[in-house]
Amino acid sequence: MRRKLRRAATGAAPGPHSALIFGDVLFFARGCYRERSGGERKPGSGMPKSSSKLKILYSEGDVEVLASQAVAMQKAGHEVIQAEGRKAVEEALRRESFDLVVLGPTLTKNDRHHLPYMVKKTQNGTRVLVMHTDGERHPYVDANLDTGSRFETLLERIAALQSSSVVLAK
Repeated sequence: MRRKLRRAATGAAPGPHSALIFGDVLFFARGCYRERSGGERKPGSGMPKSSSKLKILYSEGDVEVLASQAVAMQKAGHEVIQAEGRKAVEEALRRESFDLVVLGPTLTKNDRHHLPYMVKKTQNGTRVLVMHTDGERHPYVDANLDTGSRFETLLERIAALQSSSVVLAK
């Protein structure tokens, strides 16, 4: 009886309970979302372009992984310097400065642990991102990713680090 009175008071026609609550929302969202204009994605637009270019030192233990993922970071709009292994990272840090150092999962555990100390020792303002869960408890790691995360997650984390460093600089 109460349900009939409630429907009569609101002017809603008898029907499913969700239509009574969400009827006004669902009224405007007719048709498939794919048929709407304005939200089309162009091919190759999967990775967001960054608004400002970061200079990234990217290191892996495997050359093939290093080459493929460095190209993807460059497509996202960053300047990427590649370094294979610990010695190459230490040499690159002595030669030039970087905004971000990304340590990949194919580096040894010892390298992923030692290199953040070396980065902060030589370049204190440089951010360190470790693409492995080893970095979550490390005092000199600014961000880390879970092992096996998607590459888009890495780009999102880089953008988050970039925006937080811009806020800190102001």
